[in-house]
Amino acid sequence: MKLGVITDGISRDLEHALKVAREFDLNYAELQFVWDKEIGDHDKTELAKIKSLLDAHGMKVPCISRHIFTGGTLQMSTKTTDAVYQGQLDSLRRCIAVAKELGSPLVRIFSGRKEMILFGKNGAEQWNVAKGAWDALPGLIEPAVKIAEEEDITLVVETGNGTMVNSSWTAAKLIDAIGSPRLKVLWDSANNCYAHERMFPEGYEVIRGKIGHIHIKDVVVDTPKATLEVREMGKGQLADQFEPAANALRADGYDGVVSFESVYHPGNGSYEDGFRACIGRFKEIFG
Repeated sequence: MKLGVITDGISRDLEHALKVAREFDLNYAELQFVWDKEIGDHDKTELAKIKSLLDAHGMKVPCISRHIFTGGTLQMSTKTTDAVYQGQLDSLRRCIAVAKELGSPLVRIFSGRKEMILFGKNGAEQWNVAKGAWDALPGLIEPAVKIAEEEDITLVVETGNGTMVNSSWTAAKLIDAIGSPRLKVLWDSANNCYAHERMFPEGYEVIRGKIGHIHIKDVVVDTPKATLEVREMGKGQLADQFEPAANALRADGYDGVVSFESVYHPGNGSYEDGFRACIGRFKEIFG
């Protein structure tokens, strides 16, 4: 499979991050934060420098990964006419322009702030469900998808912590509701752990054929204690699921990129050290 890394997980110094990535023969650089700015906020000169560095290191960009539609920018009460919502669409348009300049086929979005209980029955639908929250979501995502259709680019909605789409199941439900080939899943199985969804087989099976991009990291979650611990790859609760998931992706002919998300450090605050501790196992399983 095609392997990459989210560059700021190594360093926000893009040149250094690319050198380290190439040291391990990674060919894809996913851009999120570069230098002191989030992707989509760089001026023409800065963007030209980013492109020059990518070209110099022979790296391709699989996904432009700005935090579009996160947190309070998108929630049940949001209206598409709201200034904050329109600001997110402006960010999306900038990121699409960056994607085209850098040759990226994908732009990431999220799905707004999570309501705890979206569905229920036998009384829960009356007393516990956040009524209308899920029904409002497709209408808030559809304008972004329409822009992607017009611009001939694909959006990937990440399964994120604290977002409405926080599992493969909810991702598949949203994609089916919108029904556009320009919306796919950015599968982050570690984020799904907080929703108590196993990566394989349950998580994979429900989004089979809907995956546009993948993030990989390993974690241990303790939901009752509201605690998340990032672990060295292979030492968290996904350890026994990575390999069968990778084998299934190969068998199904997945032709997208798998990006290592370097958010682990070994206690010293160095994410580059964490990257170096994990990258061998990542390549062994997904390479």
